[in-house]
Amino acid sequence: MAITDSLAVDIQNLSFSYAEDAGVHYTGLNLQIPKGERFGLFGPNGAGKTTLMSLMTGLINADSGSIKLLGEPVDKKNKAVNKLFGFVPQDFSFYQELSPAENLEFFGAWAGLTKKQTNHRTTELLEVLGLQDVRNQQVQKFSGGMKRRVNLAIGVIHNPAILFLDEPTVGVDVQTRHAIIGYLHQLNEQGTTLVYTSHQLSEAEDLCNDVAMIDDGKIIAQGGLNSLMEKYKEPTLEGLFLKLTGKQYRD
Repeated sequence: MAITDSLAVDIQNLSFSYAEDAGVHYTGLNLQIPKGERFGLFGPNGAGKTTLMSLMTGLINADSGSIKLLGEPVDKKNKAVNKLFGFVPQDFSFYQELSPAENLEFFGAWAGLTKKQTNHRTTELLEVLGLQDVRNQQVQKFSGGMKRRVNLAIGVIHNPAILFLDEPTVGVDVQTRHAIIGYLHQLNEQGTTLVYTSHQLSEAEDLCNDVAMIDDGKIIAQGGLNSLMEKYKEPTLEGLFLKLTGKQYRD
């Protein structure tokens, strides 16, 4: 089997910059994420994490280089790639005036599922994520933790092979965070590749088995989490993060 056949994400010589050089930019970035990984992408504010997520999911286009998901190029002309991944953004990505069931019906259809498939997945996801009792209530009345679970359900409605997660548990309580991370472990055990970023480093330490640290649009360290902590003689991901990116304010 060729190496590329075993990759969920394959980024080659990626270059990108915002107009008038505002914000982070990438030059000749290379990154490979094998299938089945729980991959963490970490860095200080402004390092380029969300930008890279946006490039990998096709929300913004690279200036040059290539991004492939399971061998399919990320390109607005390539509709097939959209079925391969799900995206759980930091901002809520649903209709507040609709119920969880109505949101999932809409996004299931948008993802190309049949009505029968959407109904099955809706029942399954609302049960697993503890939303069955409120399936017909308006999402705008929900707590932050419940909204996060709706966001997650939408991201996985079509059973994606790769799931991108940008701060999926921000602003939730301990119980909700524990439930979401537990569900992500289940998805990974079923074969879903996770690409995750968060400032919750203790949570990330529980979830990720492979990480990349980025700063100023560059990968400054990458590898197995335990191997990196051993290499840099840091017992925690937080300690590793501070050693590699510094302790100065970055906002």
